[in-house]
Amino acid sequence: MNNSIFVFPKPENEPVKGYNPGSAERKEIRKALDELYNKVTEIPAIIGGKEVKTKDMGEIVMPTENHHVLARYHKVGEKEVKAAIAAAMKAQREWADTPWIDRASVMLKIATLISGKYRYLINAATMLGQGKTTMQAEIDSACELVDFLRYNAYYASQIYSDQPCSDKGTLNYVSYRPLEGFVFAITPFNFTSIASNLCLSPVLMGNVCIWKPSTTAMLSNYLLMKIYKEAGLPDGVVNFLPGSGALIGNVAFADANLAGVHFTGGTRTFNGFWKAIGQNIDHYRTYPKIVGETGGKDFIFVHNSADPEQVATAIVRGAFEFQGQKCSAASRAYIPASMWPKVQRIVGKMLKEIKMGDVRDFSAFVNAVIDEASFDNCMNYLNHAKKSKDAEIVFGGNGDKSKGWFIEPTVILAKKPDYKSMVEEIFGPIITVYVYEDAKYEETLHLCDQTSPYALTGAIFASDRKALRLGAEVLKYAAGNIYYNDKPTGAVVGQQPFGGARASGTNDKAGSYLNLLRWVSPQAIKETFDPAHDYKYPFISSAE
Repeated sequence: MNNSIFVFPKPENEPVKGYNPGSAERKEIRKALDELYNKVTEIPAIIGGKEVKTKDMGEIVMPTENHHVLARYHKVGEKEVKAAIAAAMKAQREWADTPWIDRASVMLKIATLISGKYRYLINAATMLGQGKTTMQAEIDSACELVDFLRYNAYYASQIYSDQPCSDKGTLNYVSYRPLEGFVFAITPFNFTSIASNLCLSPVLMGNVCIWKPSTTAMLSNYLLMKIYKEAGLPDGVVNFLPGSGALIGNVAFADANLAGVHFTGGTRTFNGFWKAIGQNIDHYRTYPKIVGETGGKDFIFVHNSADPEQVATAIVRGAFEFQGQKCSAASRAYIPASMWPKVQRIVGKMLKEIKMGDVRDFSAFVNAVIDEASFDNCMNYLNHAKKSKDAEIVFGGNGDKSKGWFIEPTVILAKKPDYKSMVEEIFGPIITVYVYEDAKYEETLHLCDQTSPYALTGAIFASDRKALRLGAEVLKYAAGNIYYNDKPTGAVVGQQPFGGARASGTNDKAGSYLNLLRWVSPQAIKETFDPAHDYKYPFISSAE
């Protein structure tokens, strides 16, 4: 029996590989891309460790080559969802009783496999299936995923070691129990790392999981399941269910053993989860914990003391990397009138140089949006702007879905601060700029705070420290992650814990101890070594 008390040291972030021409990693990613492109992967459900093939099939195609089938997957029905919940509950007791250091060791084994043996395969799957450049895949499905696993082990050791004090004659301690039931993880297409973390952060803390992966991220997510198995994760701890989110959700939310929901996705969907849980609240064994990171209308706010070139770079990188499909992507900007002409000129110069193309073309900066629904949604906003008297398309504005779902990087100039694309989440390579009078800096800060229901990320650009402080104060509730003189994307695990409030989620900060605390149900324990023998206290006496 291992009775050592272990605290993990604070890890270093996984180094990002450059994929420069002629490098070893560039050759390896080419091989992995060819391997996955030249076959059609069959993806089953995985329930209790067993592959389940329903023969009700769906197809996965490449965003940048939408006639090319990458994979076919088996859709689950109600029977399979109920079987997965039963498998999770069967695995629950043994996994909860597994020493936490053993659970952490499995997580670190997964990190080791992904950082080494499977790095290029998981990156290639993310590139082909989710439409990411090599660099966007590297920082996601390799580095951030590995960082989540290593940092979570470190944070878990801190949580378990946080214990109360004890008076003489007593012993006090806290047992950080897993939740009493299963966690339902509903994961997004845009980050392979988030998909993994939504499952494995509760699992690290002793929970079992029902996983509904995004259909458009199915290839990379299925590879993750195979890696989990190789790393020694016991059967039934994570159950992988491709198929209809509505069908899977209806079964999961109706089950008395639902103990938690871990979600990244749309605000409307998350609101529906709250309502479903509310309607079933008398049915559950315990109040489910609901953790979600949802929509965003992320801003860049510029003071006239800022550097125009830095602002332009933040717009291009913040709005157009991964086609604006990050929860944190810049989608609105407030720029002073004195600076806008220069910023516009620099942004235009950059956009002339940017190439849009296939993920296997390493000279492309922008690829395709994830699917046809996303393409059509983006085009609706662009067509609206072309017809509106309240907006003007400055750059881009076109799309082409004949081969892939390509939307040009687009800058819209809004003549009204509440114009449609200044307010609504789009999730595409579109940013809307509102130009304000320099003298109305503070007034426009309040406008920024009040314009959107979201509060995920934002950036303030200013070299004037007083202006920066004022911006930070006015916008302190407008973003869960705020950046000074930097784009509002690129949070790093262990450095910028990620999450927002208002309509952007529960702000439980993935990549920190705060998220892990949601997946435990603490029990305080007191042992008394010399219990009282009489009910009377000293003050109970008739004598004076």
